[in-house]
Amino acid sequence: MIDDVIARWHRYMAGELPGGLDELLADDVVFYSPVVYTPQRGKEITTGYLEAATKSLAGGDPGGVFTYVKEVLAGDTAVLEFETSVAGKYVNGVDIIRCDDAGRIVEFRVMMRPLQAIQVVHEEMGRRLAAGVQEVSRSATE
Repeated sequence: MIDDVIARWHRYMAGELPGGLDELLADDVVFYSPVVYTPQRGKEITTGYLEAATKSLAGGDPGGVFTYVKEVLAGDTAVLEFETSVAGKYVNGVDIIRCDDAGRIVEFRVMMRPLQAIQVVHEEMGRRLAAGVQEVSRSATE
């Protein structure tokens, strides 16, 4: 099952998954951020974090490209190691993804290194998440 989930995740990252995260995430998915202390629970908040992370990390720097460099898949769990750069800082990390029997992601955990990378990603994510909240607020009042 995890093989199919990860194949769909890669399609999402490439912008080729028609249903996007709604198709991939379980309603009760739990997201573990490298910079937020408490787990984030539910599809809506997890979608916000993953969309912001995708833009922050995949957007990276001109010339910096988000790349998965290693994958380990076993049972219902995958560990995907990635590399990119953000604001000129090298970023190395892992996504740990667990799925249910229906092929939906139920847990998404991100770990990163080095410390400077965590700091710059934290700043970039904060900007993107704040912009997303403002965009949601703006469209709700229109």
